Amino acid sequence: MAYEQFAFHYDRLMEDMPYPEWVEFAQKCWSKYGRPATVVDLGCGTGTISLRLAELGMKVTGIDLSEEMLSIAAQKADLLRSEKVLPAESSLFWLQQDMREWEIPEQVDAVISFCDCLNYLLEEEEVEAAIHRAYDALKPGGVFLFDVHTPGQLIAYAENQPFMLNDDDIAYIWTCDFDASRCEIEHALTIFIQEPQAGRADEIAGGDKFRRIEEQHVQRAYPLHWLKQTLQGAGFSEVDVYADFTFSSPNDESQRAFFAAVKR
Repeated sequence: MAYEQFAFHYDRLMEDMPYPEWVEFAQKCWSKYGRPATVVDLGCGTGTISLRLAELGMKVTGIDLSEEMLSIAAQKADLLRSEKVLPAESSLFWLQQDMREWEIPEQVDAVISFCDCLNYLLEEEEVEAAIHRAYDALKPGGVFLFDVHTPGQLIAYAENQPFMLNDDDIAYIWTCDFDASRCEIEHALTIFIQEPQAGRADEIAGGDKFRRIEEQHVQRAYPLHWLKQTLQGAGFSEVDVYADFTFSSPNDESQRAFFAAVKR
């Protein structure tokens, strides 16, 4: 897993990500499978989705490999409590764990893993391990919700690269190297972050110097039928597959596949 270098700029870079759609999709799924009181957010990053679920009254455990990400998530939770957006008594826990080996003290009603976290597991046995951990962590009747980039989406990244951003305070160049034999892609990002002005360390804007950060991220896409079989093999008795924040079945044009797996 990467993200350590630019964890403190992650939210700025990801501000256009469809976080409200992930939360809305989860709520729609839970209206079908049962609304949870306790949730694990696996690969929670800086906690954007975890915090929203906590605002909705759920007891949330956010798990991530990056200590820096979890530190930011905790700071965001403290800020929301100080602003009375998040109730002072809200139940939020942050755990630094590997999604291939994670565990929690008590079983929960739901596990979620959005923003293509499972695509960062590069071997089949690693995906299998994460799925088995999710099964073990769920109460009977609990649901595991997650999304993945489809193989077609990784191909589209490779065909449409490079990607560029050039804002006043941040810029990046993003290139991709695709290995078709493994359906695996390496994202290489060169990011330029504006430094604050001298004497204004508490402000982001205003400096005329930029810091350069290099990041490499590798993802692998797996056949959707294999993921469904793996979920069933782990013990999930009901597995539904959806596409792109809808309840339609995936097709060749789908960018994200969503899985809802129920433990009976």
